[in-house]
Amino acid sequence: MAWSRKPVLWLSAAMLFVTTAAHAGDGFLLMASTIGPIDAGIVSALEDAFEKETGVRVRHVGAGTGEALKIAEGGSVDIAMVHAKALEEKFVAAGFGTERVPVMYNDFVIVGPAADPAGIKGMKSATGALRQLAAKGAPFVSRGDRSGTHVAEMDLWKKAEVKPEGAWYRVYEKGNEGNAPTLRYVNASGAYTIIDRATYLSLKDEVSLAVLVEGDEVLLNRISVIPVSKTKFPKVNSEDAARFVAWLTDPGKGQSIVESFGREKYGSPLFFPDSQQWHKLHR
Repeated sequence: MAWSRKPVLWLSAAMLFVTTAAHAGDGFLLMASTIGPIDAGIVSALEDAFEKETGVRVRHVGAGTGEALKIAEGGSVDIAMVHAKALEEKFVAAGFGTERVPVMYNDFVIVGPAADPAGIKGMKSATGALRQLAAKGAPFVSRGDRSGTHVAEMDLWKKAEVKPEGAWYRVYEKGNEGNAPTLRYVNASGAYTIIDRATYLSLKDEVSLAVLVEGDEVLLNRISVIPVSKTKFPKVNSEDAARFVAWLTDPGKGQSIVESFGREKYGSPLFFPDSQQWHKLHR
């Protein structure tokens, strides 16, 4: 296996680091992945199943989507798994990635104290709920780290035509460590936030927060993979990256794992298949 030496890259957000990346060699892929799917466990489940079937090892480093794409821009990984469409399209347009390939989705929910002092429980409009939180000055916690979750949150505030600022709006100083630590902080603070459903379900026995607003189309959270460009970074393992993408999007392989993941533990899946091949088969 051919290995290329790369500068040490510390990811304080995920408490992970890359000292060496494998490129241009069969049998190993390195992926920069957004933290939510890692915390939910689906990233490891997909990696392990792919390795078992093909013999190709996939290992990941975790960071918010913005940071994960920055890592990929340095050519230190072979593929990225992220969830912020605008940032993904910019990454591909700049030539760092070959294409944005949908893999799965879940959704964001607005959570807060079960007593819901702001009175948003059951609202059908996520933007309407955000306007009410702002109007009442209800404490709200943001990750504030340019992660996919933070980008989605800011997009919702923009759609709500609200500029979140003031004492009621707090940025968690350790938000770049991921959704799970952020949700625990929100719980301790008695505040509201926007979080992906998978993180909430994985921690629901630890927190007293309740899902207050859900089901709005604007809360969908789509997760894609982007192979890093071999044209820009010749040592990228594009062959195995293409095999991994094909496997992830295959309805009988990666998509089947996505469809069932979490069902046994939580009574419903944490993610839903979203590849073009899956949708074509299930029209």
